[in-house]
Amino acid sequence: MIRTLGTAAFLAVAFAVGAPASADTWEEGTHYQKLDTPVRTDSNGKVEVAEVFWYGCPHCYNFKPVVEAWEEGLAEDVEFVMMPAALGRSWEPHARAYYALEAMGQLDKVHDALFEALAGERRPLNTPEALADFVAGYGVDADAFLKNYQSFGVNARMQQAQSKIRGARITGVPTMLVNGKYKVSASMAGSHEATLEVVDYLVAKERGTGAE
Repeated sequence: MIRTLGTAAFLAVAFAVGAPASADTWEEGTHYQKLDTPVRTDSNGKVEVAEVFWYGCPHCYNFKPVVEAWEEGLAEDVEFVMMPAALGRSWEPHARAYYALEAMGQLDKVHDALFEALAGERRPLNTPEALADFVAGYGVDADAFLKNYQSFGVNARMQQAQSKIRGARITGVPTMLVNGKYKVSASMAGSHEATLEVVDYLVAKERGTGAE
């Protein structure tokens, strides 16, 4: 897990992980953490699993195909959501871009491309104007994007998400937040794949069918 100092330069820090365990040995405090105070979810009775991420994070970029494959097999009682983090000032434009595109119904057009440009190619898309020019190349109206980028709705979504991230004391990405009660990362679980195994274990706990 990346522990942010608020700058992309810290991404050079090595990605340390522990040894993977198995479902019968997942331990609270080792492979996942239970929040002292749960944070609010908006899953309408479903078990919410949120991925806290940043478009510029290489570990999020590597996790992306793994979590997408996992998402395809989700049960109907599980709601998966993406939650862009603004842990540093340089991350905020990308979180705003996510919510602006979501508000426009255009996120699917550009989501993969933003990951590729920011994490894969390290392109300097760090201003609203640079992001507007970028999304325009994928058929998104640049002026409408900029209007949404600074809108009341996007501001509200940003505040809600960052309040939840702060409440969960998430300091690095990618981190999975399960039903507002537990957080899991590869540095805790041992690998990206193990992270999702722990998530499945915690989802089962939330259903009341897993071991306590």
